[in-house]
Amino acid sequence: MKWLMLIHVLSAIIGVGPTFFGHVLVRNNQTLEQLRHSMKLARMLDFFPKIGGSIAVLSGILLITLNNYGSYTQLWLLGSLILYVLIQIVVIGFVAPAQKRVAQWVFDETNLSKIELPQEQRANLTRANAMLYAASAMGVVLFVFMIIKP
Repeated sequence: MKWLMLIHVLSAIIGVGPTFFGHVLVRNNQTLEQLRHSMKLARMLDFFPKIGGSIAVLSGILLITLNNYGSYTQLWLLGSLILYVLIQIVVIGFVAPAQKRVAQWVFDETNLSKIELPQEQRANLTRANAMLYAASAMGVVLFVFMIIKP
């Protein structure tokens, strides 16, 4: 059971972890060259939440099923599941589309010589950043639930 717990904790950290510094990558006060580099890094980091998050959910369900944690309706457990789903909704439904629009503009060959983002893309970047802060806040609460099991 200790191995399953270890897998669960590590996969949760790997799965949710990139969200905590995503706003560094999509901050507004960057040059376009820095933003291009940040967007490349963000693409690479997308892999970790997909794999780590999936393993965290599966291992969490196994832990609850195989151990005597009690009912699925406990606040910490239900709250954790809801927070995880909300984080996924925020990242997949709001952050990813806004980042995709910025990345399309940033990597468009006709824009490679530009030195400043247009207002529309700056708004997308700001929206993505705000949503990443929301996801990070939910991630902190998620980890609190998992650690102290209120």
